[in-house]
Amino acid sequence: MILVNNNGDSKTTFAPLLHAEWHGWTFTDLVFPFFLWMVGVAMTFSFARRVEEGADKGRLLLHTVRRAALIFLLGLLLNGFPYYNLETLRIPGVLQRIAVCYLAGSALFLYLTWRGLAAAIVALCATYWALMTLFPVPGYGPGVLEPIGNFAQWVDQAVLAGHMYSRTKVWDPEGIVSTLPAIANVLFGALTGMLLRKPELAPAERASWILVSGGALAFLGAFLDHFLPINKQIWTPSYAVFTSGLADRKSVV
Repeated sequence: MILVNNNGDSKTTFAPLLHAEWHGWTFTDLVFPFFLWMVGVAMTFSFARRVEEGADKGRLLLHTVRRAALIFLLGLLLNGFPYYNLETLRIPGVLQRIAVCYLAGSALFLYLTWRGLAAAIVALCATYWALMTLFPVPGYGPGVLEPIGNFAQWVDQAVLAGHMYSRTKVWDPEGIVSTLPAIANVLFGALTGMLLRKPELAPAERASWILVSGGALAFLGAFLDHFLPINKQIWTPSYAVFTSGLADRKSVV
């Protein structure tokens, strides 16, 4: 994160340490989704142990709400530092997205089986896909995937006007709609965590399953890139699937 956030002048920085300008990906674009994936893995171990010990799911969810609210608040405090101008305070952000994805992922994990989590991933990605490709944005029509005129940008502008990332101004890279497939990254991590906790599988078998599934997801994400390009700025489903697959394979290595 130090290398990514403090890499100097973009004209002299190594290309892998810069975000892709729009479609495509670089090494830097893997940091955030990998972190969300790790949140899902860690969440699995934490909650599963407590549930097995008889902890009430409602109380666990309440604890999650409090923790997510604290993370979200910390994000707002960092966004406003040092002047805290409420008229221009950026509401979305990295910590804010982590908070929302953690809360949503926790709620789904506590009340769904692994099949339910897989269905939730499909539902999240399909909903995003439909919104981005089928909803007619006023003045632009459906299916626009450029920085201006896409559905996510339209929602951000309508709901968060004046409270978005200062460099983009009219849309936010951690905006509202793009959070849907970001939640999928957490759920992919949760599925990996559930696989790691299977006592009937030997360590080598677990590693093999993760390696194979990671490769399959990375291939699927690359294939989906032909239909909805891999793009961190609007966090497309192809990006969520592709980066989750790479995270699986990296965890084995």
